[in-house]
Amino acid sequence: MKTTKTLQKSELKNKKDKQPNTIGLIFKAVFKKYKGLFTVVVIGIVLSALAGVIGSMFIQTLIADYIEPLKVMENPDFSGLITALLYMAGIYLAGALCALLYNQLMIVISQNTMRNIRNDMFIKMQKLPVKYFDTKNNGDIMSYFSNDTDTMQQLLSQGIPQLINLITTMIAVMVSMFILSPILAGCTIVYGVIMMFVAKTIGGKSVKYFAGQQKSISEVNSYVEEMIGGQRVVKVFNHEEVCKNEFAQINDRWRDASFRAVKLACTIMPIMSGMGHLLYVLIALIGGSLVIFGVAGTSLAAVVAFLPISRSFIMPINQFAEQINNFAMATAGSRRIFQMLSEEEEVDKGYVTLVKGKEVNGEFVECEDGDWAWKHPHGDGTLTYSLLQGNVELDHVDFGYTEDKLVLKDITINAKAGEKIALVGSTGAGKTTITNLINRFYDIDDGKIRYDGININKIKKEDLRKSLGIVLQDVNLFSGTIAENIRYGRFDATDEEVVNACKRGGAHEFIEMLPDKYDTVIDGDGSSLSQGQRQLLSISRAILADTPLMILDEATSSIDTRTEVLVQKGMDSLMQGRTCFVIAHRLSTIQNSDCIMVLEHGEIIERGNHEQLIAKRGRYYELYNGKKAEELA
Repeated sequence: MKTTKTLQKSELKNKKDKQPNTIGLIFKAVFKKYKGLFTVVVIGIVLSALAGVIGSMFIQTLIADYIEPLKVMENPDFSGLITALLYMAGIYLAGALCALLYNQLMIVISQNTMRNIRNDMFIKMQKLPVKYFDTKNNGDIMSYFSNDTDTMQQLLSQGIPQLINLITTMIAVMVSMFILSPILAGCTIVYGVIMMFVAKTIGGKSVKYFAGQQKSISEVNSYVEEMIGGQRVVKVFNHEEVCKNEFAQINDRWRDASFRAVKLACTIMPIMSGMGHLLYVLIALIGGSLVIFGVAGTSLAAVVAFLPISRSFIMPINQFAEQINNFAMATAGSRRIFQMLSEEEEVDKGYVTLVKGKEVNGEFVECEDGDWAWKHPHGDGTLTYSLLQGNVELDHVDFGYTEDKLVLKDITINAKAGEKIALVGSTGAGKTTITNLINRFYDIDDGKIRYDGININKIKKEDLRKSLGIVLQDVNLFSGTIAENIRYGRFDATDEEVVNACKRGGAHEFIEMLPDKYDTVIDGDGSSLSQGQRQLLSISRAILADTPLMILDEATSSIDTRTEVLVQKGMDSLMQGRTCFVIAHRLSTIQNSDCIMVLEHGEIIERGNHEQLIAKRGRYYELYNGKKAEELA
């Protein structure tokens, strides 16, 4: 069984490591909404390419039918030549207009497609599991939305049209060349294949180096982001010189990766240009010899017309080679985007939902007001309802972030509705992990977690999390007003409800002292506020959510003693009648808990209320007296 499991993992890893078909996926993204416009673009490219080929082909007719007859005329009539020249000018003008049209349309398509892809990326980001963000740094993800999308836009607006133009032009030119001279056509095609092989060989290596460059860009973004957020710590510990050296190393890696990529890509253009000039000379020599020796009835006009056509055959290859570095960089960036879009989303097989309603004549009726209830659909099409109580049970739960190491071992907790369960223990004991399992940020390896007797795997994640209020140690605020940040707890809350929540949470007093009070605009992380003020906003937001189950993870650890006194009444009011899981740094805040769980190394080693655990004189006794000594010092 172990061998089979290992093989399955290996196959899954190989599947993930397989590079996506970037060009195919870009075409799919374009066709999704802009199939008609892109069809017009393709037609424009084809007509533009054909105009160039027809114009080159017409040179033979111009020489043979108009210019050469004029040489033997006693009274030359230039009207036919002028008409032919106007015809030729019309062809080139039509080609130019087609080129203008498809370039303008391609700008519209590329910009709108990139907008759609960025939307898809953001939507995808909301659906990814928490473990994805645990393995990616913020700078790397931000790079997907900025650098990688920019390079992808270049590929879409420039690379794809060039590729279509290359294919169209080469097909049309090959037909024209065989009409003019099969021998010269064969020589040109063989030479063109050699040029394409050279371009592909160099370009293939360049893509690999540009992928490394994009990774280096992400590293620079991540480091700069960390340093911006940690400037106070950097300055306090005089860490500037170390940061400079570390950034210089990362920046050097970016330079080295870019140097290797660009150096290789830039060698291709001189090589292609030289090979193109050499082909021109070879065609002139071979064509001249065919004319002189009268081989296959080759005429001078045919050779003269063939020369610009041979350039038309080589020109797309040269253009593609000229853009090989941009194409390689764009391919690397696009690949990273599509890899992100192909990541496995958070799985949700739940079917029990959370609804509001009232009991009427013994039956539960859904309505906007009333109590929360679990809605249970059954296989026979019937529905049953059970009122949300807030009972939470962890039954012999095992969990590990990786399969080779368990973080939680045989955890059993039975929290009845309205009880306050405190989790204490050393750093890394598994306290926060337990709360992450209750809201299903992660799924357990073994055991059961039941919410009101329902296995939480059967509850839709959205509805499960709707019934939870969370206050974390690290507060996340968003750009907007104070009121808007509080309303993250409940978007439909009235102004009066927002104010009442802040009064209960202890935030109202300092908000009233702000310039615009509840309309005061704060930036993304609320840096204009103190840590304690940010935490008060987080607590008020949870109060406004008014959920039957609360998780408080070190909620008061960043609040000073004076502020804690102000908040404690609101916290007690918040927890009244609700099931609460509290992780506390200050053990004095959890003395009134119904049950205190002491964790060490992922196991519950003690449980009971404050008095019972103090009487045991065990690990809790040591922690409590140690913390008390710290507070008195």
